[in-house]
Amino acid sequence: MNHIDQADKLLLMASKDMKAMDLMILPESIDDEIFGFHAQQAVEKLLKAWITAIGGAYGFNHDLRVLVLTLRELGCDVEKFRHLIILNPFAVQMRYEPLETVDEQLDRPALRKEVQELHTHVQSVVALLKSKVWTTQ
Repeated sequence: MNHIDQADKLLLMASKDMKAMDLMILPESIDDEIFGFHAQQAVEKLLKAWITAIGGAYGFNHDLRVLVLTLRELGCDVEKFRHLIILNPFAVQMRYEPLETVDEQLDRPALRKEVQELHTHVQSVVALLKSKVWTTQ
């Protein structure tokens, strides 16, 4: 599988986490820990798709901060999406302890919109790279 195909696969898997987020958009539907986990998973897969699409590597890493830094080192402008690293605790910590210690609930619609913006951006990067591949063949 080439890097573009791998990026497409990660985009597809991220869209499945986003679909789960859509089903949990109402706070009374499910706890923030679960919604946050799917948001974190979507962002992780999207960042990895971006890295993969441009020919980078991320190794065995689930830390959003490291993935964002990897993209920055590869010359990508990640500033607009850097704040999504706030989802890091949902990958592990919030999976095993309750969120009751946090004062405010997640703004699910705003977070879902931010994840969609990242998804749209990565899709456009992959589409651009696909078009370059086709024009050079």
